[in-house]
Amino acid sequence: MPAHPRPHRPDDSVRRRGRLRPAMAAEGGGIHKPLPPDLFHIHGTNAETVPAALRRTGYHTPNDRFFVRNHTTTPRLDAADWRLTVWGDGLRGAPVEFGYAQLRALPAVTRATCLECAGNGRSYFTSQQGDDVTGTPWTLGAVGAARWRGARLADVLRLAGIRSDAVDVMPRGLDDPYVDDGVDYGRVRRPMPVAKALDDVILAYEMNGEPLPYDHGYPVRIVAPSWVGVASIKWVGDIEVSAAPLSSPWTTEFYRLFGPDHPPGGAPMTVLPVRSTWEIDAGTALPAGVTHRLTGRSWSGGGGVARVDVSTDGGAHWHAARLRDEPSEDGWVRWETDWRPYEPGPAELLARATDTAGRTQPDRAVPNTQGYFFDAVVRCPVTVV
Repeated sequence: MPAHPRPHRPDDSVRRRGRLRPAMAAEGGGIHKPLPPDLFHIHGTNAETVPAALRRTGYHTPNDRFFVRNHTTTPRLDAADWRLTVWGDGLRGAPVEFGYAQLRALPAVTRATCLECAGNGRSYFTSQQGDDVTGTPWTLGAVGAARWRGARLADVLRLAGIRSDAVDVMPRGLDDPYVDDGVDYGRVRRPMPVAKALDDVILAYEMNGEPLPYDHGYPVRIVAPSWVGVASIKWVGDIEVSAAPLSSPWTTEFYRLFGPDHPPGGAPMTVLPVRSTWEIDAGTALPAGVTHRLTGRSWSGGGGVARVDVSTDGGAHWHAARLRDEPSEDGWVRWETDWRPYEPGPAELLARATDTAGRTQPDRAVPNTQGYFFDAVVRCPVTVV
C-alpha cells in the first residue's frame, strides 16, 4: 500500500457550524426530552428505558421511550447550518462537504434495526456474578429498535471520491468533548473498516417516520446495524477516510474487552451478542391463581433470534416461548408465554435466546473490567402474592 501524507483534520470552527445553543434540559445530564420515572431510569448523562415501558408499544420503540446514551450533553443543532465534511488521505482529492438538503436528495433507504449500548446489562456482572466492573450500571434498558431512514454511507463516500486502497473511516460527533478525570478525549469518534461502511451503514435523518429527535442525533447520525451502539455516532459532523488503520480512545481505552480472560491489550468489540429481556419490572407482584401473559424481547447482532426458551421457576424447568416475529438479522423478536402461579412467594423469570448462527445465551458471561457484553441469562425476580 503506498504511503499517503495524513491531511489536516477539519478544525473545530468548521465542525461546530450549526451549533446554536446547549441542551436546554438540565435533568438527566442535559437530555432534551422529558424523562418520566415510569419510562426511564436516569444514570447521569444517560436514560435507560424501564422494561415494562415496552409492553404494548409494538415492534418499534417509540421515540419518547427510546434509551439515551450521551457522553456529554445533547446539542441542539440547526439543519440549515449543518455540514458534513468528508476528508482524509483515503480520498482521491480534497475534502468534500455535504449539506442537509444535499444528503436528503440522495437515494434513501430504511433500516429497521436495534441499537444497543455495549454496556447494556452491566450491573448483572456484579449482582449475578460478583464481578467487579466499572461504568454506568445499566440493567437491560439500553436497547431499542427503530425504523431509521437516510442516505447510504457508501453513496456519500463514493461521491466524496473514496480511494480503492482506503482502509478505515471514522465518523466524529458534534457534541461537546468528553472529559473524564481531567483528561480531554475530544469529541466522540470511532473507526470502522471500509467494508462495513460500504455495506449497510446509513447517515440517518429520520427515526420512526419523524426527523431525528435532538437526543438521538438530529440532524444526522450514523446507524451501523448489528454493531455496538458507539459505532452509530450521533450528531455526525465529519468523517475521516484513511488509507491506514485508524484508532481513537473509543477503540483503545473504552469499548474494548480487558481482563484476565482476554488477550493482552484487550479484545476489540464490533458485533453485539445475544440478549433477552422480560417486559416486566424486577420485583413486580403477581397474583396467585391467575394466568398471566408474560412478554419479552430477544435480539442478536450475529443473526436473527430463532428460538427463546423461558423458565418461571428459576431455571428448574424450561419451555419454548411463542415468537411473535420472524427472525430479523438486525432487529429483535417479541415473544410471550402464559404462567399461572399457584403458591405465594418469590420466583425468578429466566429467558434464553438462540440466534440463527447457533449462538445461545450462556449461564455466565465472560467478565471484563469495564463490564461490556453481558450476555448471560438474566434472572428477573418477581413475587407471587
